[in-house]
Amino acid sequence: MPGRSTSSSGSGSTGFISFSGVESALSSLKNFQSCISSGMDTASSVALDLVETQTEVSSEYSMDKAMVEFAMMDRELNHYLKAVQSTINHVKEERSEKIPDLKLLVEKKFLALQNKNSDADFQNNEKFVQFKQQLKELKKQLKPKEDGGQNEFDKIKDKDASRAGNERDGLQPDREADSTEGVDEDMIVTQSQTNFICPITQLEMKKPVKNKVCGHTYEEEAIVRMIESKHKRKKKACCPKIGCSHTDMRMSDLIQDEALRRAIESHNKKRRRQSN
Repeated sequence: MPGRSTSSSGSGSTGFISFSGVESALSSLKNFQSCISSGMDTASSVALDLVETQTEVSSEYSMDKAMVEFAMMDRELNHYLKAVQSTINHVKEERSEKIPDLKLLVEKKFLALQNKNSDADFQNNEKFVQFKQQLKELKKQLKPKEDGGQNEFDKIKDKDASRAGNERDGLQPDREADSTEGVDEDMIVTQSQTNFICPITQLEMKKPVKNKVCGHTYEEEAIVRMIESKHKRKKKACCPKIGCSHTDMRMSDLIQDEALRRAIESHNKKRRRQSN
């Protein structure tokens, strides 16, 4: 590749630079990004486990700190990659007879990018944003209600146990109250289960994915198949949720909805326990 010398990064010499070694190193650094991504996935999964098992907040907080550190590493690595690539492009365009100090140029560009750092940068890190959203959603799904610190499914279970105890003791249940409670319970279960149903298959989701654009969720296999089918026919894929205005879905719009998957599993476990 035309350029300057391969052996020296000091000023004053002439010759040609081969950037093949630099570009090879860049490729290796990009591979390291996948390691950061895997680390973020692991930290996110552990944090969700801690919330689901109601482990003390300090442990969850440590996972939050780990995610921040991963996001900072990712930002720093991105800045370094940009600085190196920008330097390469600059040297190729300048075609100077003198060999520039590549290390100095990269450092200057890197520091310029680092000086612009702010906490708002984390909002551009998709995995960090997703982690925060999933944590919030799972907490909302599992959050105990004010009534004795129980969520709605726990209250239903306790009411069923209370009725069974009254019947064993020979006490007459309050039929009118039971009828009202039955309607309320059905509404609670129905409303919750509605969130678990895929708008395509009309079945409970096992591997839900969320649309980043409109926020609706679907069974992964079903929505992927639908999008692929539409795109093969050169058509736009519309969100299958009735009333949604998102008319141009893409694969890149989909993210795993780990919080919903865990909420569905938690609900099904409680339902199985109640039936035993």
